[in-house]
Amino acid sequence: MAAFIPFKLSLLLSLLSNIGFLPETSKNNVGIFPPTCNRIECPSFDLIEVGNGYEIRKYNSTIWVTTSPIQDISLVEATRTGFLQLFDYIQGKNKYKQQIEMTAPVITEVLPSDGPFCESSFRISFYLPKVNQANPPPAEGLHIQKWKSTYLAVRQFSGFVTDYNVGVEAAALEASLADTVWSPAIKKSQKDETTSVYLVAQYNSPFEFSGRVNEIWMLVDLEDEISPV
Repeated sequence: MAAFIPFKLSLLLSLLSNIGFLPETSKNNVGIFPPTCNRIECPSFDLIEVGNGYEIRKYNSTIWVTTSPIQDISLVEATRTGFLQLFDYIQGKNKYKQQIEMTAPVITEVLPSDGPFCESSFRISFYLPKVNQANPPPAEGLHIQKWKSTYLAVRQFSGFVTDYNVGVEAAALEASLADTVWSPAIKKSQKDETTSVYLVAQYNSPFEFSGRVNEIWMLVDLEDEISPV
C-alpha cells in the first residue's frame, strides 16, 4: 500500500497537469445529480427553487478542511496547488496521522482582487466525511471551517474547469439571478471584502473524461454562512 501511494500521486499529478487544456462542453444545466455522489460522500442539501439557469439550495451544517489563501492569476493553478495539500491531508499528513476517505466536491473559493490584471486569492476546501466531523484532524497550514446552514445559488456546467469558462459561467449565473428575489441577498453577501465572489465546485477526478459536473456557487445572505470551528 505504501508503494502504491507515490504511484497514485504521480498519476494524479500527471492528470492534473492536463486540466485547463482539454476540450470541454458547456451545457449550462441545472438539476443534474452528480454521478460521483453515488460513489462517494457529498454534503446533503435541500432544493429550494429551480429557476431559469440557476438553483437555490440550502445546505445543512457541514465541516470543511481549507487551505490558507493562495495567490495566483490562475484558478486552475491555485486549485492544483491547494488540492495537493488536501491530498496529503487525507493520506495521513495530519496531527492524527489518520487516512480519510475522498469526498466531493472540492471547492475553490474566489476572493476579491484589486483589479483584472492582479493576482487573485483562492482558498481550496475538502468536505470532511461525517465520520470525521466530530473530531476533525488538525494539520499545519490547513484550517477547519464549519458552515452553518447555508443558502447557495448554483449553476452547473460540464467538461473540464478552465480559467475562461469559470468566468463565463459565473457571469451567466449572476445574469440569471438579476431580476429575482435572490439578487439582493447575493449582493449583500458580496459586500464584505473577506467574502468570496463565488465558489467553483468540482465533483470529478481528473481522469474522468465524460459525465463531468461542475458548479458555480454564490452565497445567498439569508443567514450567517461560515464560521470557524
